[in-house]
Amino acid sequence: MEIEKAQMGENVDETPNQAQDQFLTFILGAETYGLDILRVQEIRGWEPPTELPNTPEYIKGVINMRGAVVPIVDLRQRFKIGEVVYNDATVVIITHFNYQVSGSDEVLQKTIGLVVDGVSDVYDVNLAELQPAPSFGDTKRVSGEFVKGLATLDHTMIIILNVDLMINQGIYEEVSEFLAVA
Repeated sequence: MEIEKAQMGENVDETPNQAQDQFLTFILGAETYGLDILRVQEIRGWEPPTELPNTPEYIKGVINMRGAVVPIVDLRQRFKIGEVVYNDATVVIITHFNYQVSGSDEVLQKTIGLVVDGVSDVYDVNLAELQPAPSFGDTKRVSGEFVKGLATLDHTMIIILNVDLMINQGIYEEVSEFLAVA
């Protein structure tokens, strides 16, 4: 099956058995990842954030975005994917995620900035055709549990991420120890 690039504003012809979602693809190291486009609030060029003391290296700091303090996390550093280089292609994807309040059924929407090497395109992905991610055991890289599935787009393998799980369990629980994020 050939999946074509989605054009913003173009209606997607969906059939009930072939649900499609749109994913923003981005680059980390040599790999291409996908993030649900509905979770993306904004894409910003790289500007060094305000650093905070005693935080892990992958927490780059915070930015003030229209009165809200937003933590900035470098995914390359967090998942130990090669050497970090900030250049003109480096961007911060400001992302919404659902945060499950500990010991409660309450779910809050939180915002975090994810530093990536660059953004690529927006693609329509047929969710029924996602391949499961292979398990590589317990690693500090992108854990298989954070991967929704693998899609082949234009002959390129795209790792589709489960944003809520990745940020809640893989990043936010660690970030919240160091930051008082509203």
